[in-house]
Amino acid sequence: MSQRKVAVVTGGASGIGLATVATLSQQGDIVVLADVNEAAARERAAEFGDAVTAAHLDVTVEDSVAELFAHTLAEHGRIDTVVNCAGLSIPGAIADLELADWETTIGVCQTGTFLVLKYAARHVSDGGSVVCIASLNGRQPGTGLAAYCAAKAAVLMLTEVAAMELALRKIRVNAISPGLVETPLVAGIAFVPGLHDEYVENTPLGRAGTAEEVADVVAFLASDKAGWMTGAAIDLNGGAHTKRYPDVLGRVRAMANQS
Repeated sequence: MSQRKVAVVTGGASGIGLATVATLSQQGDIVVLADVNEAAARERAAEFGDAVTAAHLDVTVEDSVAELFAHTLAEHGRIDTVVNCAGLSIPGAIADLELADWETTIGVCQTGTFLVLKYAARHVSDGGSVVCIASLNGRQPGTGLAAYCAAKAAVLMLTEVAAMELALRKIRVNAISPGLVETPLVAGIAFVPGLHDEYVENTPLGRAGTAEEVADVVAFLASDKAGWMTGAAIDLNGGAHTKRYPDVLGRVRAMANQS
């Protein structure tokens, strides 16, 4: 019988991260669900039984990232898969965006990805896999999303550099660039008239994605079936990258003028 893989999923308490925890645990992996919301992490992990354990993680703090990896190794003896899911976005026009909001978004999405990659590079077993959740906004700009777009573009390049550096140890590093996925991260668009419809209209397959669909691709990238894939970024967006991004800022301003 083959040894069970050990996976670490950051941002695992909700959205794509939680769906990834479910998918990996269902296929037999031991999963460490790490999240900045420790209470939510423990509550979610308990739903999966002994196969999933919870851990506190602030991806913007290096000591927190280092502790997560050290604790996982102490508990399980190995790490085979790391999934970089932690993310957030604070929107705002460049002219109005507060520096603190810029730094918060960059801190979680870009610096956080770097720090997790740093310790994954040190501790993932040879032949393992790292998957970074990027975004359609890594390649397609959106008004009011300067910080998020910049950070996710950086995630794509970090993925490629890490893939080059870790190839000697046969560790594969890939990214997924989701479009609109119905998760708590994007729940706010429902309050902006017409914005959700504009997203869907600019998605050739005519619908938003699900967190489970992203998790299925994560599982593929972490598996031996993707054994010759590294440094890749998979556009998982219903074809939205072939069209245009919604005018987020324009719709928000229109809503403000109507109120």
